[in-house]
Amino acid sequence: MSGLTTHILDTARGCPAGGVAIRLYACGGGAQGDALLSETRTTEDGRCAAPLLESVDMKIGRYRLEFDVADYFRAAGMDLPDPAFLDVVTISFGVAELGSSYHIPLLLSPYGYSTYRGS
Repeated sequence: MSGLTTHILDTARGCPAGGVAIRLYACGGGAQGDALLSETRTTEDGRCAAPLLESVDMKIGRYRLEFDVADYFRAAGMDLPDPAFLDVVTISFGVAELGSSYHIPLLLSPYGYSTYRGS
């Protein structure tokens, strides 16, 4: 898929992370603030049913993804402290190349995560 995509792998349980709520913001800064561009949940295979942002709608600039990970782990039956160590994972990133695909995987456990620009 082109545009902005993501997928989430639950490394603690060794499976895709389905049902995770995700929000995408364009970071405007200043008086404009941040604009919510899309909201979705991952499917059973840990992916989104459609790109979070189509390539034709992308603009050069800063963006932020928010993943509701504590809710996901609690729904999966994990006993997390209150508050959870990781509640919402936030990934801030920049888009510098229009027409390129941006894929941002999230490898996740209740106490850590990693991400990278995938293909």
